[in-house]
Amino acid sequence: MKTRIKGAKIVLEDRVVEGDIVIEGEKILAINPTETVICENELDVTGCIVFPGFIDPHTHMSLQQSEQFRAADDFYSGTVAAALGGTTTIIDHIAFSPMGSPLMRSIENYHTLAKGAVIDYGFHGVVQYVDDAIVDELKHIVKSEGVSSFKAYSTYGFPSGDREFLLLLSALKEVDGVLTVHCENDGITKYYNEIFRKNKQLTMRNYPKSRPNLAEAETVGRLIGWADHLGDVPVYIVHTSARESLQRVAQARVRGQKNIYVETCTQYLLLDESRYAGDAVLASEYLMAPPLRSKADQSALWQALLDGSIQTVGTDHCPFMRAEKHLGKDDYSKAPGGVAGVQERPVLMYEEAVVKRGMSLVDFASVMSTNAAKIFKCYPQKGVIKVGADADLVVLNPSVATQVNSQMLASNCDYSPYQGFQSSASIEKVFSRGRQIVNAGEFLGVAGVGKFIRR
Repeated sequence: MKTRIKGAKIVLEDRVVEGDIVIEGEKILAINPTETVICENELDVTGCIVFPGFIDPHTHMSLQQSEQFRAADDFYSGTVAAALGGTTTIIDHIAFSPMGSPLMRSIENYHTLAKGAVIDYGFHGVVQYVDDAIVDELKHIVKSEGVSSFKAYSTYGFPSGDREFLLLLSALKEVDGVLTVHCENDGITKYYNEIFRKNKQLTMRNYPKSRPNLAEAETVGRLIGWADHLGDVPVYIVHTSARESLQRVAQARVRGQKNIYVETCTQYLLLDESRYAGDAVLASEYLMAPPLRSKADQSALWQALLDGSIQTVGTDHCPFMRAEKHLGKDDYSKAPGGVAGVQERPVLMYEEAVVKRGMSLVDFASVMSTNAAKIFKCYPQKGVIKVGADADLVVLNPSVATQVNSQMLASNCDYSPYQGFQSSASIEKVFSRGRQIVNAGEFLGVAGVGKFIRR
């Protein structure tokens, strides 16, 4: 069956055109065809903007964060929320497995967890420890299992050290993979947390002090130094929040380092550390790592996004219920970290980036879709409107407003950190591989039709 989307403002990779898109099956058949194409289905979207389906490169669906806490969204509810917001692909970060497990154990587990997904998905593998067997398995997975990126942490229960990072970067260089890294210096965060614990000061007001800018920026500096030493190996810095981190990246790029990719997240662009200064119960709802930063950090992030220094905007979607978050009101160590955002991201980012700050539609499509597709090796199947690409399309209406409230959201989580935020735009229609899955806020999709993207 052929479908024509007509009257659109179409955001291509290098320009914006007006006209029609023709879909056949799962693919884009034509853009402004010069010959007559008879279509069984025609949709007039005059006045709307059509973007390539948005990609969220950083989610945590079905995450078991600890024995006590499991994220509110599984792959079904989380991808329904993503679809309603205009996201047609997620790349999910796999959780830790028991110590000593092979890498494939967690990947196989996530294939099972993801069976309910309503949109396409990929995985970032995770590394908890490094030895010769893990290095060999990692290279095999990148070459043969369709998982070309792996995440390592410099903190939490399985922090990688200098040796481990060098081994991982060397291995991924051999197989053209990408290392993604949670950058926070474990020693610095332990130092401050031990002080606050000793003095019985694990309060929400002190939470941002427990994970200072220095903890992130110091690790960013070391990471890009290792990557440069090994021959400009690609590195992807997740959820960048500190202006000092951006400074270290900028210095490395001036020196000629090219393969540094920087991600920030919606929360660091739209929220700031003042959320921790008020009522402790409300403050606990913004518990995340890294923490929300200052207005100065936020301004630096916006400047970097607008000038192209930041390549992607993800969500780190990892929501927990209010009651679970409130356990941290008097002691932040007792509550789970993470917030929702997979549905809210596109319209709020459109408002803040395009409407308020003048970002071009092409650049918006880049940071919300195209760059992630290129970095994580699913371009041009994903991330672009062109003939032969998957027909993942988002029809955004710039004239129908959206106000965020928990009732409109599909997430299982019972609150949104963006409650009350407004956008002048709304998501009108969403297509995933040619199938319309959203119409004017109504989800039309089916559980389990999302496909694993080998990349």
